[in-house]
Amino acid sequence: MAENKTKPTEASVETYLAAIEDEGRRTDCETLTKLMTKATGQPPKMWGASIVGFGRYRYKYDSGREGESCLIGFASRKGDISVYLMADFCERDALLAKLGKHKMGKGCLHLRRLADVDAEVLEQLVAGAVAETQQRHATT
Repeated sequence: MAENKTKPTEASVETYLAAIEDEGRRTDCETLTKLMTKATGQPPKMWGASIVGFGRYRYKYDSGREGESCLIGFASRKGDISVYLMADFCERDALLAKLGKHKMGKGCLHLRRLADVDAEVLEQLVAGAVAETQQRHATT
């Protein structure tokens, strides 16, 4: 069975954040780091070369494939910040409707800038996704 490519590493989160050239983007990512640390009670850790993740959980699909991932995380990408909100929970759609300017993929929220969204709603989205993931899966 194929192994996950994205795993926790010993790379420095501080170095990753400091390397973000755009000052506004870097500040947004530092803010997300604080928000996600508060939501999970876990320190940030690099997952692969570009994802700042918090906590971890084990999953197993009906197919038998299993693995481990961060409870929640984000990455500074070329055009936006990708926030990994893997868990769907009952309030998610209502919160997304109030969030502000964003795009939503299957499990990934794309934000251009934090100034474009309601910070309290974003915090509720993060907390809801973390709680749902912890309820569904074994976390460490």
